[in-house]
Amino acid sequence: METNAGRGSVISWDELPAPIAAYLPAHQARDTETAISAFAADAEVTDEGRTHRGRDEIRFWLDNGASEYTYTTEFVGASRTGEGHVDVLQHLEGDFPGGSADLHYRFDLEGALIRRLVIEP
Repeated sequence: METNAGRGSVISWDELPAPIAAYLPAHQARDTETAISAFAADAEVTDEGRTHRGRDEIRFWLDNGASEYTYTTEFVGASRTGEGHVDVLQHLEGDFPGGSADLHYRFDLEGALIRRLVIEP
């Protein structure tokens, strides 16, 4: 399993910016209201090659994305990759094709909110 989240300075879970530290466990718990509150009104999320724009589309994605699968996530590591940019590596295991995956959650922050999130291998 990869242990460094990416290029940049390595940070711990406790050093994650507040919106990321709020979003990740809320997403895992399927707590849509807490998760959506971490995003800017005009934020974008790209997952599985599809981009969801604005809180309404992101809310739909949070409520319905990967809903046919059961999985767990484990924080592997994170790094700051520039001002307002954080790359978090999560390990997923579940009943989806392949059974496990390491995914990068690449966040762009704007103030105290998530402006953009790209989820990719």
